[in-house]
Amino acid sequence: MKLVYPALFSPWEEGDGYTVEFPDLPGCVTEGATLAEAIEMAADAASGWILGELEEGNAIPAASSPASISVADGDFLSAVVLDMDAYAEKYGNKAVRKNLTIPAWLNTFAESKKLNFSQVLTEALTALYQKQAQ
Repeated sequence: MKLVYPALFSPWEEGDGYTVEFPDLPGCVTEGATLAEAIEMAADAASGWILGELEEGNAIPAASSPASISVADGDFLSAVVLDMDAYAEKYGNKAVRKNLTIPAWLNTFAESKKLNFSQVLTEALTALYQKQAQ
């Protein structure tokens, strides 16, 4: 899933760096010593903010229209693209407990093979997810 959010870039008073804020993501602020670094840090900070919300089961906010965001003199607004699938694969690690029901004969078979049910389910769902994402 790719998302796009407007980010407000404010140049530092001294140096070439920028502070970056996301009007739609409360408290999501980062910075970089150069514009390129600020853009990279913005994508990382916003992706982390969104992943945290998703892992907690919260809805993510819709992105505002850039025209609705006021920009102070010297600042500028830019769109930041978030690749949530890649970010979640790299950094997502919150585990969720699930109970499931399987046929008794399958349980007997799996236990005889000393299979880890969580690992098998995770691998199967990951393969399905990756196949669907293609």
